[in-house]
Amino acid sequence: MDTSLDTARFNMVQQQIRPWGVNDNRVLETLAAIPRERFVPAAYRGLAYADLEIPLGQGQTMLAPKIVARLLQALSIAADDRILEIGTGSGYLTACLSHLGDAVISLEIDPDLAALARQNLADVDPRRLEIREGDGLAGHIDGGPFDVIAVTGSLPDASALAGLEAQLAPHGRLFAIIGLEPAMEATLVTHGPEGFSRQSLFETSVPALAKAPEPERFVF
Repeated sequence: MDTSLDTARFNMVQQQIRPWGVNDNRVLETLAAIPRERFVPAAYRGLAYADLEIPLGQGQTMLAPKIVARLLQALSIAADDRILEIGTGSGYLTACLSHLGDAVISLEIDPDLAALARQNLADVDPRRLEIREGDGLAGHIDGGPFDVIAVTGSLPDASALAGLEAQLAPHGRLFAIIGLEPAMEATLVTHGPEGFSRQSLFETSVPALAKAPEPERFVF
């Protein structure tokens, strides 16, 4: 048993995540329980609990731990929530979502990453987790409507959210990062009785979601 990794996980929660405004006990317990090092490429395993994005190849990265924590807290996941994740990556966020909610459907456009995530998540109850290969922005996704939708890569503007908002259940919540480098806005969409509302949460910058629509260009 590698106690140094246990210590690093504890320090991640106490020194990175708590100071960044995360106080939801269920989120903190989830991040303390799930061994992030299992989801990190071998070459970066020593950085599993560092405050940075970790490359996965093909331009994709793992979100930094504090971004994962703020995402999970913003979504207020209940134990019976049905969850959709767009962009599985190596499966770390998928594991966190599964730990907090009920059934999770996760879409990954890269077949190699989808296979890696399935391997990393092999011990998760298959009745509660399904990883599909495909473009999560391409249209309607079977299995909805969803109480929670988490988008793991950035989108150029809010217009890209329309197709996902249409798949939110009443009172559903959607997390996405909107904008272009260097400044993007982490955004929470809520499906309320009078329609959809959007709340800006914090500024950040992460790689674009694969197959995200190209931003419109102004022509002078």
